[in-house]
Amino acid sequence: MNTRRVTAWLAFFGICGLIAWVPEQFFGEQAQDLSSAAAPVASKHRDAVATAKGGSDKGGDAKAGVAKVPQLDLFAAQSWYVAPVVTAEQAALNSVPAAPTVPTAPPLPFQFIGKLADSQQLQVFLQNGERLYVVRAGDVIDDVYKVDRISATEMSLVYLPLKFAQTLSVGSAP
Repeated sequence: MNTRRVTAWLAFFGICGLIAWVPEQFFGEQAQDLSSAAAPVASKHRDAVATAKGGSDKGGDAKAGVAKVPQLDLFAAQSWYVAPVVTAEQAALNSVPAAPTVPTAPPLPFQFIGKLADSQQLQVFLQNGERLYVVRAGDVIDDVYKVDRISATEMSLVYLPLKFAQTLSVGSAP
């Protein structure tokens, strides 16, 4: 039984060796294409570079028949951006310089709450968010607004960064 097993294995390896040794006898050109496709990419690249330089590797003319490997940049920059088409009218409009804008003060952030007529001066109660302010003429609020004057119907504030005057209604005359 052992001799049969050894003989079967020898026959198997012999057939495998025969198929590997003479592939063109059984498969024609397809086996050559498959074997060349299975070769490492580095050796193909080396062969292609040697063929392109005019020299040959150790295979001589047999290696000269190898197809050149195309050189592709796998990480080339790609974009979906399409440049907009600019007409002559749009170019003329874009070339006209815009008039400079005059800086203005932001709207007053204060809300009038009430006023108190003191014996010396009129006091006004203002609210900005959660903060309450009691101001008189000449007071500076948060280093941004200065109270210029307070009358019976309106209060004049100056926005200090631009020296811009603004008014706030503080009720009606008594």
